[in-house]
Amino acid sequence: MKKFWILLMTAVFLSGISVQVYATSSAAVLPLLISPGARASGMGEAFVAVADDATATFWNTAGLAFQTGREITFMHANWLPQLVSDMSIEFLAYRQRFASLGGTLAANITYFNYGEQTRTGEQGPEPLGTFRSWDLAVTLCYGTKISQNMGLGIGMRYIRSNLAEMGAGAEKGNGVGSSFAVDVGVLYKMAFLKGLAFGMNLSNMGPKITYVDAAQADPLPTNLKIGLSYQVLDNEFNKLMIAVDTNKLMVVRHKDGTSDPFYKALATAWSDGTLKEQANRLISSCGAEYCYNNMIYLRAGYYYDYDGRVKYPSFGAGLQYYKYRFDFAYVAAEQGSPLSDTMRFSLTAGF
Repeated sequence: MKKFWILLMTAVFLSGISVQVYATSSAAVLPLLISPGARASGMGEAFVAVADDATATFWNTAGLAFQTGREITFMHANWLPQLVSDMSIEFLAYRQRFASLGGTLAANITYFNYGEQTRTGEQGPEPLGTFRSWDLAVTLCYGTKISQNMGLGIGMRYIRSNLAEMGAGAEKGNGVGSSFAVDVGVLYKMAFLKGLAFGMNLSNMGPKITYVDAAQADPLPTNLKIGLSYQVLDNEFNKLMIAVDTNKLMVVRHKDGTSDPFYKALATAWSDGTLKEQANRLISSCGAEYCYNNMIYLRAGYYYDYDGRVKYPSFGAGLQYYKYRFDFAYVAAEQGSPLSDTMRFSLTAGF
């Protein structure tokens, strides 16, 4: 059989590229960091202080507190089209307000398809068959207001990672692992300046995921996202919103290969390196959305990751008809980048 660790490192590398910054193998199940929704993608992935639709189940669960009615959204994207042809991500989310619960319940399903892999023998490159690799996450969320201007949210996630269904030789495990994680978020709409909001979301806090054995378990990609949004213009026919986000991966892996548990990394991640190194690891994004007559949307943004050497502008558009909205986003990465020509499509419907 093909050596399991070769497959595992290949999958980590691919998913590391796919989340655009976390290209190191400091954490497992990195597709958990791939942002859903063509709307947010068109805004450079600056959305934690916006989070005003069903994708709040990813961006900021506290955003659910300010949402009413029911909504469902779906996104599809072919991933890294410059490298492979059969890797993709699917995202489905639904939210509904329950007055009896004093808040909004929501759920989402994320499926990342790594595509088809070839199994070879330990003694040579002869193919012995094929198999498919994938990651799946199912999340249940709740958001509620604790004051007129502040909302809190929580999400609970089950994670299943199926990289390979077999190990190699004397390996104790295989390429299949599962875990669970918790998200917490806050969204505060400033009272002193109408249209200004602050958002913060801490995601993927949970036990390490085990593929081979417990001694080699890998941490989940715990991530802290902080941002601001401001409604610059808001009248009957014209709306303009701007947003900025900053991300920090709360994972600490030591030189000997061991890593801190998530609850310890929440503290040690702030002292892991010099102040300059800490700053270089931050991932920043900014974006804007213009809406005409609550029907036509135009979006633009910029994504910047110094440490991962990833920076690109993004563009998007949307069309709203009654309670249905179609969104499209395009990543304008430089020629030759694995992210070049990445497109996302999403459909949202209200009830």
